Amino acid sequence: MKDVQFKAGFARADITPQLGVPVVGYFEERFAKKILDPLEASALAVSDGENTAVLIASDLLGIEGTAFSSALRARIASAAGIQDNAVFLHCTHTHTGSGAGIADEGRCHLFDGTAEYNELLAESLSNVAKMAVADMVPASLAYGRAEAKRISFVRRYRMKDGSIRTNPGVNNPDIDSPLGTPDETVQVLRIRREGKGDIAVLNFATHPDVVGGEVISGDWPAFARRTFERAEPGVSCIFFNGAQGDVNHVCTDPRPGEREGLAPDFDDVDRGYEHARHMGRTVAAAALSVWGKCISLPSGRVRFDVKNVSVPSQRPKPEELPQARRFVALHSEGRDEEIPFSGMELTTVVAEAGRMLSLENGPGFFEMPVSAVSIGDSLAFAGVPGEPFTEIGRGVKSASPFAVTLFSCLTNGSYGYFPVKS
Repeated sequence: MKDVQFKAGFARADITPQLGVPVVGYFEERFAKKILDPLEASALAVSDGENTAVLIASDLLGIEGTAFSSALRARIASAAGIQDNAVFLHCTHTHTGSGAGIADEGRCHLFDGTAEYNELLAESLSNVAKMAVADMVPASLAYGRAEAKRISFVRRYRMKDGSIRTNPGVNNPDIDSPLGTPDETVQVLRIRREGKGDIAVLNFATHPDVVGGEVISGDWPAFARRTFERAEPGVSCIFFNGAQGDVNHVCTDPRPGEREGLAPDFDDVDRGYEHARHMGRTVAAAALSVWGKCISLPSGRVRFDVKNVSVPSQRPKPEELPQARRFVALHSEGRDEEIPFSGMELTTVVAEAGRMLSLENGPGFFEMPVSAVSIGDSLAFAGVPGEPFTEIGRGVKSASPFAVTLFSCLTNGSYGYFPVKS
């Protein structure tokens, strides 16, 4: 390719649902009674003059359904004048937003969007992609890296009796050791544009399940974006959440002051809007600490693809099914008090029971879309359609042939958790 001229554009759309919509994220019914902050979709368009891709990050839990996601990407691509596989559609995984999409047949429909919201979302994402492409101007790249300390913690623990628990509680004397290590890296991509404001791309990994309640909020990723933009007037910020499947905001051995702004929620997990603000500020502060010292990256040809890979499913053992059926039946009948768990453990076992039943008759493998966009030979965005554990994100970044790889969860689909084999 001759005379490659890298260009970049940015746009943003409001995707806030109406009050009264189901708020998704748990196996508990919630309906939006208040909007604490608007939900947004931010779009980054990149081009080399011949090839153009659009990366969108939305304040959503996820987008349900293979068929729905494929049709949505096709609609976005048509509006933006790009190829279907040039759409990189990421969800930050806020637990205080509307459902989106329609789950495939035989799958749980608890996190589906309403027909009205699904149409609003499709129209908004199509428009924001089109606007980002129209906003493109010549640009250059630079990169920085920092750390956001003590806001992300492993949430799965081995207990002294040998069992494994999720969110076992604060200062629990029965904890033996955490199963993993959080990735505290904040990656920062600075896109300098001719005649227009810079674009900041931030990448960090932990669960946005901090706010809780029957409210609408983009959680800490939204605070990170807005804090950064207020600190750097004229800069537009887009955020991609990383491998967050086994990490969240809950510290089991907090230091003095670290529980300020938190209070026990319905499942005994500490949550709070002010703590979400604190986390967003911490991520933004880390990014700002290197913003003026980002190192130049060469741009080049824009490449993109979405490829299906076969991933083995975690089929249940026959002896596990009777209890799974019992737990699902009790939960659906509103009889959670008869399930011998409470708090986050109740949420975990009900979710696990539902997963077992959905896989009772297969399949043995899932075909899942893995997505990538690269700029030159130094920079790549890589996304998977689910919630990978932290070790997977580290592995992808370390094995990548690119000098810089920004890894994201819940990209072009929502297929559940991706644990490590061990």
